Amino acid sequence: MNRFKSVQYFKHLFFYLNLYSMVQEVDTLEQRILEQLTAVNQASRLLVTLSDEEIAKILNELADLAIAETPYILAENEKDLERMDPSNPKYDRLLLNPERLQGIAADLRKVAELPSPLNITLEERSLPNGLELTRVSVPLGVIGIVFESRPNVTFDVFALCLKSGNASVLKGSRDAHYSNIAIVKLIHEVLEKRGLKNVCYLAPSEREALPHILQADRYVNTIIPRGSQGLINFVRANSKVPVIETGAGIVHTYFDKSGDLEKGKAIVENAKSRRVSVCNALDTLLIHQDRLADLPVILQGLGEKHECKVLADADALKVLQGNYPDHLLEAAQAEDFGTEFLSMKMSVKTIHNLDEALDHISAYSSKHSEAIVAEDGDTIARFLTEVDAAVVYANTSTAFTDGAQFGMGAEIGISTQKLHARGPMALRELTSYKWLVKGDGHIRPSS
Repeated sequence: MNRFKSVQYFKHLFFYLNLYSMVQEVDTLEQRILEQLTAVNQASRLLVTLSDEEIAKILNELADLAIAETPYILAENEKDLERMDPSNPKYDRLLLNPERLQGIAADLRKVAELPSPLNITLEERSLPNGLELTRVSVPLGVIGIVFESRPNVTFDVFALCLKSGNASVLKGSRDAHYSNIAIVKLIHEVLEKRGLKNVCYLAPSEREALPHILQADRYVNTIIPRGSQGLINFVRANSKVPVIETGAGIVHTYFDKSGDLEKGKAIVENAKSRRVSVCNALDTLLIHQDRLADLPVILQGLGEKHECKVLADADALKVLQGNYPDHLLEAAQAEDFGTEFLSMKMSVKTIHNLDEALDHISAYSSKHSEAIVAEDGDTIARFLTEVDAAVVYANTSTAFTDGAQFGMGAEIGISTQKLHARGPMALRELTSYKWLVKGDGHIRPSS
């Protein structure tokens, strides 16, 4: 064998050895995940035997442990924060601090206090042949949650799944790798005392793990993605497991010609600035042409207090020039409408009538949260009736789209689809039902 052929031979040999090694790694990852999912599926059967009192004890113990272990959680969270640019909109979602952990612990305790959604009689009747039918609420089973950069979701999802009798499979992103491991370690500490460790599984954070979960329809009953539109699209396109979409929030507020200026100013500022990285934050302000003169007042707080960048259409730009900070003002481009900014940035579009506002929202909305500022009753009624979104508001900030704000406890997500659940999803939305049929030797006639 000459030197050239020898080099080529070894190149090919190394290539196939590397390829073989990669295949082995994938096989090992898949095998490890399937073994865990099998254990979760089996453990989920134990949950229906737990009393509501025992579930409440678990959640209250976890709340106490989260507070006691605050330094540990924050130290692990800091490892994740160090790997992310603070200017990244995801940074705020990733951030944990003592105040947020106090809020998380309070939410855990609230969920513990909520009525159980299980074993509720939804329907009861007797058939003419004497069969007795009862429809009762039951858990979905094993719920897979795929989420990005939000370690608080780990607590929320576990609490809601446990309270509703479901096992949870958590697939967080690499951004929150250390935070999620720390949180699940505490969850397992509480569960292990009761032989229930396997009812909560944190999947590997690498992307390669996700397809194995999405294909595991024998072990997982429902997948709920929480994150960007790209993540949601990927999950929907690649999952064999039924998916409940918790969509991205492309959120509008329409300021009608009948709108109250003081109400509108407060609503717009709150919807945009309360927390810019969440899905219910305002992205586009639609303003009636008759109220353009009020636009500088409506946006005053956003410019002075929050340095919000405004991308305005031609008519709005004329009004704002000289009346809004120049370095925060820019002409809107076509792509600025229908964009979820997740930052201190918003677009403004001039609208000539209600029909045009409805058409714009229909074209660009993600069907999450939409609002109108108006005093005219007929206009409000049409907006509430004709806008197709999970939550539609009149004279209210879209920041209220939240399970806790709706009195549901912590939420598992905001569903933007219409099958099974829509809007904030909490305990009731994590259940299905089954029919119980009782007879006395009944058999069905052959014809």
